[in-house]
Amino acid sequence: MAKKTAKSKGSKQLPETPNELYYGDNLEVLKLHVKDASVDLVYLDPPFNSDRNYNVLFDEKDGSASAAQIQVFGDTWQWDEGAARAYDEIVLAGGPVSDAMRAFRTFLGTNDMLAYLSMMAPRLVALRKVLRDTGSLYLHCDPTASHYLKLLLDAVFGAGNFRSEVVWRRSGAHNDAKQGRENYGHIHDVLLFYTKSNTYTWNTVYTPYDQEYIDRDYKLVDEDGRRFRRGDLTAAKPGGDVEYEWRVKKHLGVKERWVADIDDEWLKPKKRWEYKFVRPYQGRFWAYSKDNLKQYAREGRLRHVVVHPKSNFRLG
Repeated sequence: MAKKTAKSKGSKQLPETPNELYYGDNLEVLKLHVKDASVDLVYLDPPFNSDRNYNVLFDEKDGSASAAQIQVFGDTWQWDEGAARAYDEIVLAGGPVSDAMRAFRTFLGTNDMLAYLSMMAPRLVALRKVLRDTGSLYLHCDPTASHYLKLLLDAVFGAGNFRSEVVWRRSGAHNDAKQGRENYGHIHDVLLFYTKSNTYTWNTVYTPYDQEYIDRDYKLVDEDGRRFRRGDLTAAKPGGDVEYEWRVKKHLGVKERWVADIDDEWLKPKKRWEYKFVRPYQGRFWAYSKDNLKQYAREGRLRHVVVHPKSNFRLG
């Protein structure tokens, strides 16, 4: 990646260059180098309460470390003239973000948390501005400020565009008592997921099942080696198309497993085939619509078991 330090040229936006890494204040970079509605995904991990300074380091041409460095920001937030100026700018802009910041000041007073929120507010507004309508934002934080940041994000994006709060467990059991803390172990961070609109891009993420879960709940194996379990496909309450007859078929007189009659072949039965049906037992309803159950059958996710020679079946 190329490296470039953002330089201010008034309000004029500089030409956009792909595959470019910018060093410096992200608010400045967003205003000067990122076009409105041009970003699909934003991930940000703004530190809080780390009590350390964050620097930009430069390398010499020979690759050795340079003594030159620029302190970008210190993660020790205090209410001072800079924080007050940032607060005033966002409040004077008006709108829901202004309302939220004034409410924070009423509740928190002029302390380090309000200074932090005054720094975050204009940056979140700028990030929303560069997002496409189909874009998403993930804000990584910890319980120190996550509840305040969620309220601020509600004001920036609209509460209806909050999608989820993801809890990331950073470690297993952790004993903070060793550090003299009389409290539970702090072992998780929070990811707040927001979108710019209801037409956002979503790609489902799958992860492998734990082997312990597979061994416990999917003990049965079918003819193709796939694991499965028997389940009750009925429900206690109705809802939609859930009182139909489920039709199955198989070759007459042949010892084989029943299969779903997806195409309603029973209406024009074939020679040497037999057809049966099953309904939910008394007081129960199918848990899935007929269309959904047919789709499961097409995907090979239903297994029929004959439990009575006449008409009763169990689906699993």
